[in-house]
Amino acid sequence: MSSPCSPRQRCGRPAAVGERAAVHPGAWWLWSLCLGTAATRTTNPLLLGLLISVSAYVVAARRPDTPWARSYGAFVKLAVAVLLIRLVFAVALGSPIPGTHILLTLPEVPLPDWARGIRLGGKVTAEGLVFALYDGLRLATLLICVGAANALASPTRLLKSLPGALYEMGVAVVVALTFAPHLIADVRRLRAARRLRGRQDRGIRGLLQVGLPVLEGALERSVALAAAMDARGYGRTAAVPAAVRRTTAALTLTGLLGVCAGTYGVLTAAGGTYGLPVLLAGLAAALAGLWLGGRRTPRTRYRPDPWDLRAWLVAGSGAGVAVLLVLAASRDPAALRPGVVPLVAPELPLWPAAAVLLGLLPAFVTTPAKEPS
Repeated sequence: MSSPCSPRQRCGRPAAVGERAAVHPGAWWLWSLCLGTAATRTTNPLLLGLLISVSAYVVAARRPDTPWARSYGAFVKLAVAVLLIRLVFAVALGSPIPGTHILLTLPEVPLPDWARGIRLGGKVTAEGLVFALYDGLRLATLLICVGAANALASPTRLLKSLPGALYEMGVAVVVALTFAPHLIADVRRLRAARRLRGRQDRGIRGLLQVGLPVLEGALERSVALAAAMDARGYGRTAAVPAAVRRTTAALTLTGLLGVCAGTYGVLTAAGGTYGLPVLLAGLAAALAGLWLGGRRTPRTRYRPDPWDLRAWLVAGSGAGVAVLLVLAASRDPAALRPGVVPLVAPELPLWPAAAVLLGLLPAFVTTPAKEPS
């Protein structure tokens, strides 16, 4: 009989070939966050639409058949809602962009002097609506990229890959991320059951009659999760010397301050000489603090996810899109941020568009994921 593994040892038999088909969840999150970073560098609707198409194609080709993977549609609906709300605000509250093409004139509500600069109603211009459309589409693209990460990366496998110092915070994040997919699955199940019984599942009455069982199921799931976490020793820490705790706190705090100061230096012209060294030193101190902090949370790793060549390709493709879009924004800002005064039709820049297509690489270098039972 083999001896049990230590708390800091990686336990479990090697996974079968079919079980290793899934890419490391961290690679999917890096890929999607890099696509979101690229979306923040442009307001060109053609490039933003291309980013949305790339993420949608990869999700359609590679997401597993699990409840949490179906949350992509909810993020798309949320993005559409954000875009519509942005346009409604532009119509009702006006826009700071001056325009000459007046589409309609709404009744304007007079406001007191202390609300100067804010208006309700008034002239609605085409320039203001186009500016709001570009701005809202950028935020919508960022939300869709985050939804792609939720659909492609298993939250439980992502939690398993976190360092020990971030384990408790990671559990809270994973529970928050899995709430929406489970909620959507419960709503679909209850609506299907009501339709089979010939009852109404739409409108205010149907929403209220579906909402109470969904809330009850969420509370039961929370109690079961709390009991399971307590049974597995969640929140218990190992005894470490006081000197190690003080060193961990000092390294983490110093590292975070260094990262903030270094990032400020990199983004400003005055800090070009000290920004990058301070940023690297802060990252090194923060990583050292995380490594020491992991000694307080010893835990086993059952079937750890390997960071293989496919993970490097997935993360590298997203990083390539982000880096190339950042370079394009600095060299040709007019192509990535089309003007609205005067109104001009946006053009698709060729090499930034080719850079965005680099994000399609995960659809060809990976296989459809199979979640182990």
